[in-house]
Amino acid sequence: MTDTRSHAGRGPALALLANAAVWGLTWWPLRQLQALGLHPLWATALIFAIAAALISLRWRGAWPALLRRPLLWCIVVAAGINNACFNWGITEGDVVRVVLLFYLMPLWTVVLARWVLHERISPAGLLRVALSVGGAALVLWPREGHGLLQGARAVDLLGALAGFFFAVNNILLRKANDRDSGAPGLAMFLGGLVVALPLAALLPGVPTPPALAPGWLGACAALAVVYVGSNLALQYAATRLPANATSVLMITEVLWAAGSALLLGAGSLSLPLALGGALILGSALLAALRP
Repeated sequence: MTDTRSHAGRGPALALLANAAVWGLTWWPLRQLQALGLHPLWATALIFAIAAALISLRWRGAWPALLRRPLLWCIVVAAGINNACFNWGITEGDVVRVVLLFYLMPLWTVVLARWVLHERISPAGLLRVALSVGGAALVLWPREGHGLLQGARAVDLLGALAGFFFAVNNILLRKANDRDSGAPGLAMFLGGLVVALPLAALLPGVPTPPALAPGWLGACAALAVVYVGSNLALQYAATRLPANATSVLMITEVLWAAGSALLLGAGSLSLPLALGGALILGSALLAALRP
């Protein structure tokens, strides 16, 4: 009996680790696309448009479900801002800093639960808030004599903004409670299109896309397929693993992102950054392991 249960849990755990690896390593192909002249906002819009089309083909009932449920359109907005900010941040910023600031999610979850759900903040919640705030202060540690906020670049703060809207997205997904129609997945990928596309078109300083070429078009299509597969892996694992186990395994995304970025020179590590990262990850682990 133990062996059967062990094998039954191994598949979902591996699927979840694969999902974390995809999002932890996604900075590298996005930077390759940028080297070809495709800004991360344009890349996000195109990749997520292809992914939304794939979801639409797989789940024919996704669009009807999306159109009749206003809550899913809130997910479109939250997921869109989350993905646009995250992809932009990890492409143009220090990957390690951006990903660590993204994992301030326990802080936002406590704040949102208090504001939206009127939940009392427990002592454990206050501890998670303190760890997150202290960790963020260390990650944004002043550099070269600047003040705290002057030491941070705007691109670093995209990670924190992405994490906030990821927390919003998670709360909305729990309220939607819909895993069968494909509508939540469609909402997520559609959001990447409807948010990133106008930002890319209207923000000053975002270059226009390069001329159509098989190289970057094929890369975007391949990334879309990987993202959809990753999304399916997450849904598969989330329905078969305890929520605490799911949350802990997802934190391995930080290890994939930080390890690959440091190895390939897309991030740096200092003592304040390491200490801040430890506090942020400690807060995330406490949130994942709470009853």
